[in-house]
Amino acid sequence: MSKAIIVGASSGIGLEVARLFIQRGWTVGVAARRLDLLQTIGAADVEQIDVTSADAPDKLMQLVERLGGMDLFFYASGIGKQNRELTPDIELATVETNGLGFTRMIGCAYRYFAQQGRGHIAAITSIAGTKGLGPAPAYSATKAMQNVYLQALEQQANARKLDIRFTDIRPGFVDTALLSGTFHYPMMLKPQAVAREIVSAIEHHKHIRVIDWKYRILTAVWRRIPRCIWRRIKL
Repeated sequence: MSKAIIVGASSGIGLEVARLFIQRGWTVGVAARRLDLLQTIGAADVEQIDVTSADAPDKLMQLVERLGGMDLFFYASGIGKQNRELTPDIELATVETNGLGFTRMIGCAYRYFAQQGRGHIAAITSIAGTKGLGPAPAYSATKAMQNVYLQALEQQANARKLDIRFTDIRPGFVDTALLSGTFHYPMMLKPQAVAREIVSAIEHHKHIRVIDWKYRILTAVWRRIPRCIWRRIKL
């Protein structure tokens, strides 16, 4: 029976992915800041982890030990807000969570799998990493960093001949608490449908998965827009 640990499983996409793996017979350990929300998932074990805390890797390894190992590390933690006024607290908190927190936890899982000799790291990044988005500067920048970081680790693992797989999950706008508020986002996706695509991508060992087809077209167009035009587009 395969063992998975899901960080950021208390709500949204992480919660739905955890439920799907449990339904498939996996032994699942879940972690998040909100411990009370994890108790109802039906996971084999739970751990309270704040990815911005220095002790987060230690807590992850404690969860791995109690679970009896780890074959899949799925990372779903993250924050993001529109910040057109560039409020410092929002920008810095985004960098701390999506940048430092991401690096801290992905690095911990990578080192564990390197020692184990095999493993699979999957993480939710975003289509926001495709281009710099004026309404959310720190969010789009940290998502681009996550894309490149996973790519770099994949190259390093291959150079070291490590049997570590990577899956970079890049959803479009998903109807979760992260996007709650007064602003109306177009082409909203349901977390349950996104979770099904994620599990399929992991099972088929996809390297990058943009969710869904509409966003695959959209990001393909974005990549072809020259900087001289992109900077004049009002979002």
